[in-house]
Amino acid sequence: MPVKYMQLEGPRFEVGLGDDDFPRPLRDIPKPPERLYGVGEPGALVAGLAVVGARRATPYGRGAAKRFATLAAERGIAVISGGARGCDAVAHEAALAAGVPTVAFLGGGCDQVYPAENAGLFQRIVNGGGAVVSERPWDFPPQPYTFRERNRLIAGLARATLIVEAGLPSGTFSTADEALAAGREVWVVPGSITSEHSRGANRLLYQGALPIVDDDAFADALFGTFGCLKEPPAPEVPDGGEGEDPAPEEVILGALRAEPLGMEALRGLAEAHGPKGDALTWLMVWLTRAQRDGLIAQYPDGRYGPRVAAPLCERRGR
Repeated sequence: MPVKYMQLEGPRFEVGLGDDDFPRPLRDIPKPPERLYGVGEPGALVAGLAVVGARRATPYGRGAAKRFATLAAERGIAVISGGARGCDAVAHEAALAAGVPTVAFLGGGCDQVYPAENAGLFQRIVNGGGAVVSERPWDFPPQPYTFRERNRLIAGLARATLIVEAGLPSGTFSTADEALAAGREVWVVPGSITSEHSRGANRLLYQGALPIVDDDAFADALFGTFGCLKEPPAPEVPDGGEGEDPAPEEVILGALRAEPLGMEALRGLAEAHGPKGDALTWLMVWLTRAQRDGLIAQYPDGRYGPRVAAPLCERRGR
């Protein structure tokens, strides 16, 4: 059966490259779109900050997306992303929670919203004064190649692109390429060198991207790129963000691959994502099995993390 897509409610607009109200930042990219089709407020298409990351994001990635998208939105900066599962959705949600319009660029037409489970998010973006936009006509079906092409629009509308988590290969990595091609800045949140979800992000840092190592570094980057900004309220500690609900074992393992965690943090994840009931008992059983299977190890400081391969001399029996 054909997939049924929800039609977004709200004002619709079409704007061509030669029109006066065409977004100025998108005129300057290497391959500007001939036409944009959108639902929502066309005035929301202003130069902002792109926040993108992995679809199958770890709690670390979702937390970083929420943290920095919130800090940007609280300073009045529009948040731009692709509406995908994982980090993209979290970034949009953070902007909405801060009361700042956000823009989602789709791979297909706006009457073929994808992913379908984010249709409610897209409607809230429209209701919140933002816009859901595509360069494809209204009923154009999403195709694999259209997502790669729309990445240039995400990066092109933004003054800077923040990568919060990316593997190799990944569509997120291609967004960084598009940002560089358009002469935009690329900022990256470092990840664990043992996490496959951070290989692309860390590779970008190796190639010279600006590292965002904490809130102060992020604030400095925002000031250098966007100038004087309104003072935000005191930031809240991120709770891991929104996103899809993978199996609890995958959540815990993904979190440990991103960064070593102690029992307090692990118990919190187990209570939030694990089976209902005695979360601590379930967690201790899982930790025992995961260590037995060589997935994780307990470090000398008591934290758990990825199992590190033995030194070469030990593997050779020395």
